Amino acid sequence: MEMEYAILASDIKKKFRGFMLDIPECNIPKGFATALIGENGAGKTTLLNILSGIRLDYKGKIRYFSEQEADVDQVRERLGYTGPGNYFLPHWNLRQVEEVSGLLFDTFDAKRYEQLCSELGIASGDWKKSVSSLSDGNRMKLTIAAVLARDTECLLMDEPASPLDPLMRDKLCSMIREYIAEGNGERSVLFSTHNISDMENVTDYCIIIEQGKIVEEGFVEDLKEKYVLVKGDAKDAAAAKDILYSYSGNQYGFEGICLADDLDRFAGTDVSLETPTLFQISVAVMKANTKMNYA
Repeated sequence: MEMEYAILASDIKKKFRGFMLDIPECNIPKGFATALIGENGAGKTTLLNILSGIRLDYKGKIRYFSEQEADVDQVRERLGYTGPGNYFLPHWNLRQVEEVSGLLFDTFDAKRYEQLCSELGIASGDWKKSVSSLSDGNRMKLTIAAVLARDTECLLMDEPASPLDPLMRDKLCSMIREYIAEGNGERSVLFSTHNISDMENVTDYCIIIEQGKIVEEGFVEDLKEKYVLVKGDAKDAAAAKDILYSYSGNQYGFEGICLADDLDRFAGTDVSLETPTLFQISVAVMKANTKMNYA
């Protein structure tokens, strides 16, 4: 079956002093939750801002829902965005956020917004509460409530889990899954995250970006077949270093991520093989592409 995409981006370039975002191709599969992973400064927020239409000073082409060309205004009603910082003006209260959202977006449902604010413990009956009085976590909850009160087809979420407590991160995963399920294959989510372990159970597809470039991507289950977690005794550590994609060891033994295609090079050694987590794969790929010194 041919893959359908919510967003198809090509030849995306944005230059800053000392940094270049250079993405020859970035396609977001339709009907799935895609995680955008990378260390600080890798280019995740810049890419999300370009895809969401917040940043327009870039080179390249973007198609939305396999039909619209680069003008994001044509599909703005179908896209939802959440991000950190002052997404709403600090002096607005919760009721004003509702009123402005209703003016900006035709499909905004005020009753749904109020229901979500109550469900997430933001309002507590006080709709005159100002945005500036909210904690970082509650401000993120507010942006999530506002965007989920609209009828959209694709959510672009910049670090939605970062300011949230563990319970709310779990709730966020459930909300993303529910959003996609209710779309019957027509809804998609792209979110950036540093909380890979917390968000793994909602991640279908993964894009890893380092130094402004995509260095790995694929469906999580496919990546868990491409990479293998290898563990062994200290006596085999020296040989393992030359084979493993990433390596850590001590006086008792070692472990690391290995490409499945290289496993035959461990013939004759006593190693155990395990399926890696997305966190382990991501860290291994980032270590192999970072400018940081891990020596």
